[in-house]
Amino acid sequence: MKPQRQLPLLFIFFYFFITTTAAAAAPPQQFREAPEFYNSAECPSIENTHELICSDEAVHAAMTLDSAYIRGSMAAILSILQHSSCPQNIIFHFVASASADASHLRATILASFPYLKFEVYRFDDSSVSGLISTSIRSALDCPLNYARSYLANILPLCVRKVVYLDSDLVLVDDIAKLSETPLGEDHILAAPEYCNANFTSYFTPTFWSNPSLSLTFADRKACYFNTGVMVIDLDRWRNGDYTRKIEEWMELQKRMRIYELGSLPPFLLVFAGNIAPVDHKWNQHGLGGDNFRGLCRDLHPGPVSLLHWSGKGKPWARLDANRPCPLDALWAPYDLLKPPFSFDS
Repeated sequence: MKPQRQLPLLFIFFYFFITTTAAAAAPPQQFREAPEFYNSAECPSIENTHELICSDEAVHAAMTLDSAYIRGSMAAILSILQHSSCPQNIIFHFVASASADASHLRATILASFPYLKFEVYRFDDSSVSGLISTSIRSALDCPLNYARSYLANILPLCVRKVVYLDSDLVLVDDIAKLSETPLGEDHILAAPEYCNANFTSYFTPTFWSNPSLSLTFADRKACYFNTGVMVIDLDRWRNGDYTRKIEEWMELQKRMRIYELGSLPPFLLVFAGNIAPVDHKWNQHGLGGDNFRGLCRDLHPGPVSLLHWSGKGKPWARLDANRPCPLDALWAPYDLLKPPFSFDS
């Protein structure tokens, strides 16, 4: 009986040895160099990155950057540059976790975009990790998902307005048009609103049954908006201390569960019903299938300026698995990943 009991253990040992070795030997992602894009004749002339970073003529785009989504980020960058009239006047602000290998991320960006004007900022995970409550999807609990709430603190004070973009999207229109969205006299941010969505579902019965909480929306026509595409007035954000207002709701969530969905509900609590409108064409979202893996979505009716694979399904993962959704073919032309057999070339 003794040899019969040892055989499965030996098999398990070799199984884990082989799979672990294979994972360790898997080559890192490498990306092709993208073509360089140049300003059209009517673009304002800005000499260098130092001038650009504080120039009102620049378009400021902010994105988070990490190894898990770097492939999506590279595609997003390429799409932004390719469809811009003044690509040389765009400066990218990448926010990376303090625990990430920022030098590797920077080198990866430079290898594909050696001409790109960008900065990489380190986000201190500990500043928010203690405020995060578990949500319905573990991926939503990553501290870097909350970096958008801290942009006003992370970016230089001279940066007055920024377009925040998720990494799972591509633009098919000029980002300058989105950046120029009027914010009116007092709005802090602009985003496409979706007032047909069931707004009450974003908060728990505990929230709605407590009058002191539910009255938060009493004087606001609150609608859902997706925080993956936003135009933010950083000066107004700083003056109103909106990072602290978001943190106060997160602190309350730790004491009594009032929502389920990660970093979105605090934004809704602070801003829903009080944002500048953006045409829906700038966030054709949900292409990742929301919270259902394998669910393919169609485009919303109307024109398209930005495609957003929010949800569980990411186009690169479905393409690699040979199970793409039809709209993943629209993301594929922006994919800069080198196939494994070309790594040595």
